[in-house]
Amino acid sequence: MFTTLITSRHFRIPFRVLLSYLALNALVRFGLLIFNGDFGLLMPLRVIPIFAIGAVFDFAAGVWWLPLIALFTTLWPATWTRSFRIATGILMLMICATLAFVSVSEFFFWNEFASRFNFIAVDYLIYTREVIGNIRESYDLRPAFIGIGAMTVGLFYTQWRGIKAASIAPVLPWRKRFIGLAAIFMLPMLSFLLIEPRYKEFTDDTQAVQLAGNGHYEFFSAFRNNEIDYAQFYRSDTVAKVYKVLRAQFEVLGAANFQPNSPMPIEREIVGRGPQKNLNVVLISVESLSADFMAAFGNKENLTPNLDKLAGESLFFTKFYATGLRTVRGLEAITLSIPPTPGNSIVKRPNNANLFTLGEVFKQHGYEPLYIYGGYGYFDNMNAFFGGNGYTVIDRTSIKKEAIHGENIWGVADEDLFTMALEQLDQRHADKKPFYAHIMTTTNHRPFTYPNGHIDIPSGTSRNGAVKYTDWAIGDFLQRAKTHPWFANTVFVILADHTAAGRGKTDLPIENFHIPLLIWSPGNIEPTTVKTLSSQIDVGPTLLALLNFSYRSKFFGHDILHDGPSNQRAFMANYQSVGYLEHGTLIELRPQRRWRALDADSGKEVPANEAALKSLDQAVSYYQSASEAYRNGSLSEPEKK
Repeated sequence: MFTTLITSRHFRIPFRVLLSYLALNALVRFGLLIFNGDFGLLMPLRVIPIFAIGAVFDFAAGVWWLPLIALFTTLWPATWTRSFRIATGILMLMICATLAFVSVSEFFFWNEFASRFNFIAVDYLIYTREVIGNIRESYDLRPAFIGIGAMTVGLFYTQWRGIKAASIAPVLPWRKRFIGLAAIFMLPMLSFLLIEPRYKEFTDDTQAVQLAGNGHYEFFSAFRNNEIDYAQFYRSDTVAKVYKVLRAQFEVLGAANFQPNSPMPIEREIVGRGPQKNLNVVLISVESLSADFMAAFGNKENLTPNLDKLAGESLFFTKFYATGLRTVRGLEAITLSIPPTPGNSIVKRPNNANLFTLGEVFKQHGYEPLYIYGGYGYFDNMNAFFGGNGYTVIDRTSIKKEAIHGENIWGVADEDLFTMALEQLDQRHADKKPFYAHIMTTTNHRPFTYPNGHIDIPSGTSRNGAVKYTDWAIGDFLQRAKTHPWFANTVFVILADHTAAGRGKTDLPIENFHIPLLIWSPGNIEPTTVKTLSSQIDVGPTLLALLNFSYRSKFFGHDILHDGPSNQRAFMANYQSVGYLEHGTLIELRPQRRWRALDADSGKEVPANEAALKSLDQAVSYYQSASEAYRNGSLSEPEKK
């Protein structure tokens, strides 16, 4: 029966497509393995499971292509032989072109993120202008298009032979056709029900796990799970218990006036430690500024001379970590002071307006919160998020074209962004309004282009050049700011949104989250080096404490300077895996309620001893409470007193 089906006119082609799909994806997997450059993965005990598990995921994804083809070939009239060849050939050419395009795209995506397609690829479907523009500006696409064309022709040639053979193959009775069609439609359903992403996690080596996956499968899995219910998929406990554990972690910091009957266990009154300092604040979140770009962290290439000089004049935080690997994660942590809950950032989720934000606290104290961005604010939902939370949003549309010295698909050159920022800040000062301005740079992003003449690395040649240019632009901005009347009464905060690194042996390699934080205000803040382990969610509370602000808080972060030394921890996430770093141990929480404890330095799994279990309870309390707060709406602004 099976042989009869696969040799018939109706099912010969779907069967050949599946075989070709399996072969193509095995070749892509091998190509990515070589492209990745870790040849230790070629050892038999590693490469065999990569390809064996990969074949399972390839089959699970490949069967989704079959119903369309089988439906077409089954229902086509048996006597229309010539038109069968033509119509099937057109359909097959489209399929071959799609498979070729996706296969080549996987190499571009891997080069950028060291991963198969994930939720970032899903986002790329939304922001096609920026993504396609970035690719065009960053790569010579001619070889890619030649490769896609050649692969399409090659795939089509193998299928055309099958089409010709199918056109003269035996025609089955309708009963057998529908039996075969039903079987083919069952395969995707079984794939959906039986295959789970975790089945490829046969090792702790993240690169091996990624290679064992399938790009198509990963893409649609990410599309389906762009938001993840923490309580359903992650280790959790009763809400009462996690709230109790979370509250305890704030109680050890000293007496706090927690609000009775609040749905947030940590809603509390913060009392300033002295007279309020009505200083302006300029916070610069720098695109992809890894700590290891700075000489202060050991870099020998002199990429950040301005920031390195500034480090000696600032509060300089040396054990400071980003919460994620994307801009929206950094914006979320800085603005909301919340751990990075699984799935997409709150910046991109629905119902993210009227939340309790850093800008809201400044607004309560008479400041105007500004969000100033060098790109278009619709990207990554920035306009909606910041505008919906009380910020005045100013983006590149506010810059006259003749005032732009350089731009690419992501935004204007940083020097033009800072010029715009100075104009906006001057306006607020002239109106006698104190300001809190969050400025987001874009230049340190592929294609790494910037105006020539400022640094000794030509534009568009490397990330090092973009880093050095951004450092120059920050230095130039601060020098220009010194000539403005509001400078003496302004605090400047400089940190990264995330690092430039994406690759690692584990899901959450902590070195890929290490970023600098500098708080600089000559005459107002004494310089010192702070070695307390801390996280982006601590920026807001620390800054407000420096200004001696009193306010009602829902922040999950705390003041690094006063509270941090007795409660050192950091948070980090990579979409589905979330982590809690404490006492040299990283607690990693994963779907299917899995968790493990890793040595922070080596990335090796360590025994679940008493200390690890205590850290696990604390990690769960933070992440489950944060997810619950977003779900039930208690992240909203506190009621005014």
